[in-house]
Amino acid sequence: MNIKNATEVLGKALNYLEKGPLTESDKIAMVEESVVNFKEYVNPGWFEYTKSLSTDATAIEWEGDGCRVRDINGNEFIDCLSGYGVFNFGHKNPEIVKYVKAQLERQGLQTGHLTDPMRGYLARAMAEITPGDLRYCFFTNGGAEAVEIALKLARIATGKQWYISTTGGFHGKSYGALAVTGKAKWRTPFLPLMQHVVHATYGDIEDMQKTIEKLKRVGESIAAVILEPIQGEAGVIIPPEGYLKSVRELCDKHEILLILDEIQTGMGRTGSYFRCEAEGVVPDILAYGKAFGGGIMPITGIIARPHLWDNLVENLWILGSPTFGGNPLACSAALGALNYMIKHNVPKQAKEKGEFMLARLKALQSKYPKVLKDARGIGMLSALEFYDEAVGYRFAKEMYARKVMTAGTLNNSLTIRIQPPLIISMEDLETALVCMDEALAVIAHT
Repeated sequence: MNIKNATEVLGKALNYLEKGPLTESDKIAMVEESVVNFKEYVNPGWFEYTKSLSTDATAIEWEGDGCRVRDINGNEFIDCLSGYGVFNFGHKNPEIVKYVKAQLERQGLQTGHLTDPMRGYLARAMAEITPGDLRYCFFTNGGAEAVEIALKLARIATGKQWYISTTGGFHGKSYGALAVTGKAKWRTPFLPLMQHVVHATYGDIEDMQKTIEKLKRVGESIAAVILEPIQGEAGVIIPPEGYLKSVRELCDKHEILLILDEIQTGMGRTGSYFRCEAEGVVPDILAYGKAFGGGIMPITGIIARPHLWDNLVENLWILGSPTFGGNPLACSAALGALNYMIKHNVPKQAKEKGEFMLARLKALQSKYPKVLKDARGIGMLSALEFYDEAVGYRFAKEMYARKVMTAGTLNNSLTIRIQPPLIISMEDLETALVCMDEALAVIAHT
């Protein structure tokens, strides 16, 4: 313990936050100190990861507004990543920030003993904009936590044990969420995980049916099927038309709950408020997050059909009692985000811009067939798939050099996701597409 050293560190950090424009010496010091801080106190592998995605591993992200991000030296980037789906409504959206500021002037966090009204208003608004009879909400802090609550609710509501997930699916890295995630890379180091989980092939309705029938044939009970309407981390994998409806029908036939993880596909990203709406499917439990906090505050959660809560009346906290879940600041951000999405018809923007963008990406695939294996997407959730992962990394670096932020799927750049803020201007979108053309041309001719 060294309180003197801690005080010095705190003084530097808080001084940087309070002061206006940074001096050149401030910038040099912050870069040097950030390298040391991350290597010695955060994660020693962080800069190796950033080197694989950019040309400057010491770039310090410092400011952001709208669809632009600036580093400490004032270099400005067009954001075509959106924090993997967080910034649907841009960075520091003033129409959302104002409600968070207003709430902060009254109260930051709640005591948990009295009724906090913003949580109630937010739950009611969610019940109105989600399909079918989805009604009761439980607010959490991160996506994996929302999935954990969904899994627990399915089990306690049905009294059944098994979960069916899908290969390639990503639902988070906490224990239960990781168990239903369908990628060995994340699961293997922690095996054995939560039991009573089996994975069917994503997009294959026959395999889903066989998986259900096999479990029932040997006497097992199935609580829920969980899947993403479009797999994000797997590389924007779009299932065959009618797949979700067929899964819904199978669940109804066998009295199994359907959990849809819309943490990335929701909040307008795919051209509708939630993807299930466009598919004509009502899940029993819907998980949401990422952009739900308007790019300002972390907040996630689930919304579920009323009858699933019958067993919870006598024990209100049996699903969980997150200290900061549904706190007033986060709820104010989510309320602002929902209001902005509806007021500006953001799903429509995503649909129209997404159609324009996908047409251009498909044209790039035709132009560079030896570089690009596929271009696909729905709404503003799109992807470029390469034949080789090293080429994907190079594409990300070429885009970074042109001041456009893109990235692969966590540690894999075989597929580069293209998912800018939904409110991106056509001018910025055009600039980003031209940069993609330039980057692919460099790769194709070297």
